[in-house]
Amino acid sequence: MDFFRIALELVLGFICLFIISRILGKTQITQITTFDFISALVLGELVGNAVFDKDIGISEIIFAIVIWGLLIYMVEFLTQKFNATRSVLEGCPTIIIKDGKLVKENLKKEKIDINQVQHMVRSKGVFSLREIQHAILETDGSISIMKKAQYDYPVRKDFSFHPAEPSLPYTLILDGELQEDNLDEANLTKEWLMAELAKKKIFSSKDVFFAEWRQDGGLHVQESDEKGAPGN
Repeated sequence: MDFFRIALELVLGFICLFIISRILGKTQITQITTFDFISALVLGELVGNAVFDKDIGISEIIFAIVIWGLLIYMVEFLTQKFNATRSVLEGCPTIIIKDGKLVKENLKKEKIDINQVQHMVRSKGVFSLREIQHAILETDGSISIMKKAQYDYPVRKDFSFHPAEPSLPYTLILDGELQEDNLDEANLTKEWLMAELAKKKIFSSKDVFFAEWRQDGGLHVQESDEKGAPGN
């Protein structure tokens, strides 16, 4: 019975946490602020303790998760509705390099040292602080960098190239399965796709391992036998 109870509570806890994460949005996953980190720890602890505590039943787990989820939702609502609460609840970005110089006061304020700064900028592909004009420590702990002009990448405008708007690629077939949502998003039809595949002597989506379409690149197809097929 204990094994059954643990399994049941784990499944229930998983479902509840999944539902809450979907309700609260993707920022809970991609932008881990201090409050989000605490929320994740508390929710995990609630479920973990409940699973191995015989005195806590399913109703207590649901109640605790719902209450904590409501608290998180209220905080998110306040930060979206009232700008003044964002700096308190989410924090503010901090400039740690300004005009090519480290801002010592802000480094002390954020409790980070130069070695940590070097580590963060290396993760952005910058291996020398002298290449940086400005650097901002974001609220989720990541760093945003603006390079000095002489170290920055050239762009099309620098060479007087005619700029072309980038287009988003859509995966139309994945491992033999037609991705109908992506077809609709790209304003394409199944009939069009099958006609394009037929031009490549492919007559079933099951024979396609991967197919991608992009407005400025056409259709790229890789057959499931991995022979491959050139794109348009």
